[in-house]
Amino acid sequence: MDVFYLTHLFMPLYEYIAEFPDTDKCCRICKKGFELRRPVDRDPLVSCPLCRNPVSKVISQVNTPKIAKPFSVTDAKKAGFTVLEKRDEGVFEKQ
Repeated sequence: MDVFYLTHLFMPLYEYIAEFPDTDKCCRICKKGFELRRPVDRDPLVSCPLCRNPVSKVISQVNTPKIAKPFSVTDAKKAGFTVLEKRDEGVFEKQ
């Protein structure tokens, strides 16, 4: 697959906020912070697109899947996993 295609297909969402939000120079957008989709291979923004005030990238939450309950043995088998049962010290058998 082409590298150009991959970098433009997966564009992550980046968050930015004004470096000096207390100054009167920054606009209301960068003062509160904003999100922007950019290709991975592009350099991070250094200034707000509206007011040109310096901005910095914010490290935000990572979206991870949450599993409410652990898999049961039958769920694991249905998913294609091999379920092993401990028989002795260091000895496991297939269920």
